[in-house]
Amino acid sequence: MDPITAFTVPDQSLLDACSPLPEGVRCGIWDLEGDPQGIDLDQVEAVVLPYAMHSQSLLPNVRRAPNLRLVHTQSTGYDGVRERVGDDIAIASAHGVHAAATAELAVGLVLGALRGMGQAARNQLTGTWESKRWPGLADRRVGLLGVGGIGEEIRRRLDPFEIDLVRIGTRARTDEHGEVHGMDELMDLAPGLEVVIAIVPLNDSTRHIIGKDFLAALPDGAVVVNVARGPVVDTEALTAEVNAGRLYCALDVTDPEPLPSDHPLWKLPNALITPHVGGNTEAFPPRIAKLVREQFATMAAGEKPRNLVHEGERLL
Repeated sequence: MDPITAFTVPDQSLLDACSPLPEGVRCGIWDLEGDPQGIDLDQVEAVVLPYAMHSQSLLPNVRRAPNLRLVHTQSTGYDGVRERVGDDIAIASAHGVHAAATAELAVGLVLGALRGMGQAARNQLTGTWESKRWPGLADRRVGLLGVGGIGEEIRRRLDPFEIDLVRIGTRARTDEHGEVHGMDELMDLAPGLEVVIAIVPLNDSTRHIIGKDFLAALPDGAVVVNVARGPVVDTEALTAEVNAGRLYCALDVTDPEPLPSDHPLWKLPNALITPHVGGNTEAFPPRIAKLVREQFATMAAGEKPRNLVHEGERLL
């Protein structure tokens, strides 16, 4: 491909972290509002998008850069980006940057739900000492829905917990870690799963994959953990099961998002909710800066970037 040498990043801190820039690279600052700083709009060839997902409303503004060829997310997910920036613009993701942090939160949510951490936090507010027996994680059958990069990091972190892990991917196969079941086996597997962790990308095939029928097939007391995207789970169906006291949930992502303050899930004792912070730890800034700087050098050399998830015609 032709070299890309003119970039923008959304803030000064990321620009500073990427410095010194690779030879021949120019980089300005553009949060997609107003005009870029430090570089002319008509020079911009690639844009590193703001991290926060609410910035999607600003995504069409990238089309103001007439020579734009690529946008680069700071998230692993890129759902909605292609539709908003145009099919001719290439998209690269931050695959790998958030894997460790998201995996540790997934395991934390599982433990929190199975060991009653949410109830303990509520009891602390009232000074209530409530000692009871919680299920715990050891000896549970855990379904891991998604076996990509983050799914693999979750698998590694679950390995010491003495569980029966059932991995579920797009298709059935065997890899170096054993059996991977296909998505078409979900309903058959559901009755035996005491914990379900969702870490699949959001697309047409995964929207509401954890739906009414699947939830109804889970055993009483099962825990649903979502660290993927909110619409992977049918919120209405999940709320009904959790409200009935039959299932538990631990959610880092919701649909809608943010979850409205009056939504019933907030008040249910068997629900544990974090505000989409899976990848947002202190490990993130240096990791994204390292990736972005490497991407700058790769594209300036006329090579395709890592994590290219959509190759728009302008990239060539």
